[in-house]
Amino acid sequence: MSRHDNLGGHAGGSVPPTLLELLSGSWVSQSIYVAAKLGVADFLKDGPKTSEELANSVGVNGQSLYRVMRALSSVGVFAEMEGGRFSLTPLSALLQTGVPGSLRAWAIMLGEEPYRAAWGALLHTVKTGETAFNRVYSTGRFEYLARHPEAAKTFNEAMIGLTTQAAMAAVAAYDFAGARTIIDVGGGHGILLETVLKANPHLSGVLFDTPTVIEGAKKRLEACGLRGRCKAIGGDFFHSVPSGWDVYTLSAVIHDWDDERSITILKNCHRALGGKGKLLLLELVLPPSNERSFATLMDINMMVITGGRERTESEYRALLTAASFKLTRTIPTQSPRSLIEGVPV
Repeated sequence: MSRHDNLGGHAGGSVPPTLLELLSGSWVSQSIYVAAKLGVADFLKDGPKTSEELANSVGVNGQSLYRVMRALSSVGVFAEMEGGRFSLTPLSALLQTGVPGSLRAWAIMLGEEPYRAAWGALLHTVKTGETAFNRVYSTGRFEYLARHPEAAKTFNEAMIGLTTQAAMAAVAAYDFAGARTIIDVGGGHGILLETVLKANPHLSGVLFDTPTVIEGAKKRLEACGLRGRCKAIGGDFFHSVPSGWDVYTLSAVIHDWDDERSITILKNCHRALGGKGKLLLLELVLPPSNERSFATLMDINMMVITGGRERTESEYRALLTAASFKLTRTIPTQSPRSLIEGVPV
């Protein structure tokens, strides 16, 4: 009996994932977490190394690390070479620190206790509709981060990595020529705003987020060479949003919230626009059918972690309509996220 017979695969053509492979997905992600936490990819940036050399560099057991590296090489995260040496692949290159679009912090965040414990309560969420994270920690994710600085630091670094990829793709896909000013609502540490301003020298901008986030973002904005074109304002988008700007962007904000709170944020943006200008959401858009998509898995993640959700284009249209916007177009980008453009009506 062949391996594919054993695991339920199909002969000929591409072999779909088997149930055993899917069931072991958490083993792969936890192994990636270990490599990311140890910084293995950083030690391989100058060339291949043996597992013993890597183990000595990061201070772990060599045989155990070899077994993890071998498993990750079998799925393409690293590459095992002759002589027991390992090298980077395009996947593990993104586990390096400080590279554009680094996913190292994202891998660490998903592998550590808050996320793993919340996902362990997924069945409770399915049974009750209660957000798993809230069930496990008796508080919301954002409130938890406010009380746990190390977790907040990892979260911010993870969002910087993800947003860098999405921001570069958004700038390539959208023409800002008709605008003079832009405000990034809930913009975190300003990656999207920085990317847009650098690509569009005619624009000036504002970063708007909670006062705590803004304090951390100011240093980045001061260091990125945009002095005079960019400022940071603290506030609460559930209460109000600064008015008077041409384009209002929200990147991976609306997916954090249920429909009621999402509409509240969008209504505040509508009020701030004053009947003119444009709204741009940078979000994952669920495919209309059951095709394989990262967005469908992220949708479960939002259900577990924040109580939010990913949405289809028609669901975004309904949200925008409820907030007195008209969805004018949805623009795919080279990242998993799409640009959803709306105008006030």
